[in-house]
Amino acid sequence: MMRVGFESHRPHHGSANMPIRSWSRPMAALEKITIAPHLTFDAVVAGEAGAPLVLLLHGFAESMHCWRAQVSALSNRSYRAIAPSQRGYSAGARPDPRDASNYHIDRLMDDAMAIVAASGYGDERFHLVGHDWGASIAWALADRYPQRFASLTVLSRPHPNAFNRALQMPGNDQPHRSRHHKAFLEPGAADVVLADHARWLRERLNAAGVPSAAIEQHLSVLGNKEAMEAALAWYRARGAIRSPLGPIRVPTLYIWGDADDTVGRAAAEGTEDFIAAPFSFEILNGVGHFAADQVPDRVCELLLAHLKAYPV
Repeated sequence: MMRVGFESHRPHHGSANMPIRSWSRPMAALEKITIAPHLTFDAVVAGEAGAPLVLLLHGFAESMHCWRAQVSALSNRSYRAIAPSQRGYSAGARPDPRDASNYHIDRLMDDAMAIVAASGYGDERFHLVGHDWGASIAWALADRYPQRFASLTVLSRPHPNAFNRALQMPGNDQPHRSRHHKAFLEPGAADVVLADHARWLRERLNAAGVPSAAIEQHLSVLGNKEAMEAALAWYRARGAIRSPLGPIRVPTLYIWGDADDTVGRAAAEGTEDFIAAPFSFEILNGVGHFAADQVPDRVCELLLAHLKAYPV
């Protein structure tokens, strides 16, 4: 039987207890974005069409809803913010997960760029934000299309080369932190994650400091067998390793919580070695893997300052 290996302790809350700011205006809307006859994405969207674009890509095991605070904050600062539920998470963009090639990272990258085009931004430059799997896509896009991005903001997931290096360091704990990646490749993984009213998933998100209301939002997207099989197909399409990338030539903000149980300090601190552009590394004390949900106000502050420094 598959065992999913995350630690079940809650991170301590140093900078995690931050005052709540009024990022809630204007309200974000749920929209559908079609890029092909069989690919229609649900998305949280706010801001005036034609304003500088910020595309926000979520990871596992979350959804577009992890970016609600950031989408509202960006709109309030005159950006157009789009946070899609990505391939497999959106019911209208869910090709057969039994064919892993449908979820290869190249397809995920193509989706992101097509969503930008379908939203009226053609070949314009824009800001890119990603967390976890969304960060893996963001790193790859910044490597492939650096001319398209005014800035890159990454939460949690280190540069793939830094991650691979940490995995190979003698005595480093990154292999232990990443053991769930291999577990997700096993048959029946979706059943394990969703068993007992998605108990594993609820405990995982709760232990990482994700608020209960946010957990319910994510489960409204991911808490069914069809969506979970598609989400896990991302791992099966990639396997257990990440492809190496070149140096990133886009101004980059990297945000890492030091209580992140999936990414160790060696991988996080090593990211700087693979950036050939202005780089800022922000460590959030006491914050876990899901910073956008756990400390949304701090993430908003850091993101807005980075975008202001590198306008489109």
